[in-house]
Amino acid sequence: MFAIESRRFSSKARTLQWLDRYAGVPVCLFLTLLRRVGDLLGRSPGPGSGQDILFLKLSEQGSTVLACDAVRAAVARVGRSRVHFLVFEENRFIVDVLGIIPPENVYTVETGSARAMAWSCLCRLREIRSRGIDACIDLEFFSRFSAAITFLTGARRRVGFHAYHGEGPWRGDLLTHRVLYNPHLHTGSAFMCLVLALNADPGKLPTLPLVPPPPLPLPQFRAEPGEREELARLLAGLGMPIPGHLILLNANAGDLLPLRKWAPGNYELLAGRLIAEFPGLWVGFTGSPEEAPRIEAMARAVGSARGVCLAGRTTLRQLLVLFGLAEVLVTNDSGPAHFAALTTIDVVALFGPETPLLFAAPGPRSHYIWAGIACSPCVSAFNNRQTACTDNVCMKGISVEQVFGAVCRILRERTARHA
Repeated sequence: MFAIESRRFSSKARTLQWLDRYAGVPVCLFLTLLRRVGDLLGRSPGPGSGQDILFLKLSEQGSTVLACDAVRAAVARVGRSRVHFLVFEENRFIVDVLGIIPPENVYTVETGSARAMAWSCLCRLREIRSRGIDACIDLEFFSRFSAAITFLTGARRRVGFHAYHGEGPWRGDLLTHRVLYNPHLHTGSAFMCLVLALNADPGKLPTLPLVPPPPLPLPQFRAEPGEREELARLLAGLGMPIPGHLILLNANAGDLLPLRKWAPGNYELLAGRLIAEFPGLWVGFTGSPEEAPRIEAMARAVGSARGVCLAGRTTLRQLLVLFGLAEVLVTNDSGPAHFAALTTIDVVALFGPETPLLFAAPGPRSHYIWAGIACSPCVSAFNNRQTACTDNVCMKGISVEQVFGAVCRILRERTARHA
């Protein structure tokens, strides 16, 4: 299901943020002292190219999609069988969908409880250390616990972002290759810099006189035989003609950052206008099972049989199949905006507290609307996505008319291409 978007996971993410802030500092301090003792004993690694590369990206499925080029660069460097990935269990799905890393090389950390998480993390670290992995690339933005885990993997080369004299949070001296985080570089290119830094002399960083290559097309999701037919039957049961015209609206951005939400009433108005403008067009509201009652109320508020609630009716894999059957997805800045880029759907992503210049999914079918007001973006990797704002005027500044116009344009362009 929409695990990354669920309220349960958002509450868990807030708890992890709190632990990272208050428990992460002493953990990183202790491990930093341990590392310096090791350096005094002559165990400091030197520059060079490593074999067996581990990527660490525990959360955020959208960022995992943006890391696709970095992972492909690692595969080109050492071979597919030598690239590994460590991720929270609920986020493994998108790693498997990308299909770049062998399933047996993906390690998952359970998150059901603090005890389960700690034990699972220790077990995964034991597996990783038994592999003798040479390089670990921390894809998290200034997470203290990810830096600690990177150190505990035993990798001789440990690469990650470092604030240097910037405002990023302190997370010890646990990385051997500390790459300057450039807040003006697209996230996909920033991740690529971490792979390129493997060849750098750690003593000469943060200077990295390399230009990241332009992004490659994302891999395309392929439905298994029978999956499209199964989903078509589900939609037919809701009255939708298949094949037919279908627009999807994802009205949630998770409770972790509610400021990213466009008002539910705007989605209702947008759905009504699209249904009135295009005879035969259906609008489906997507979301997690926990959101289903609210999404159902939104669908009813549209006042048309062609506006239906799909929240909680599909698995995450079925959602990707659904994207392949639909024409346009309108969504807040969230995970679905990124993994929809793996399908044939056009995506209109609404940005406010964060900027599309850094986080928009690549590709010709990715579109975004951003008011670009003076205080936006107000959350970043440096401030751990914290903001003093309580009034998201950046999202309120996006009008229904703007989004309606963008969707109409895309629909007409798709119709012209098909014709």
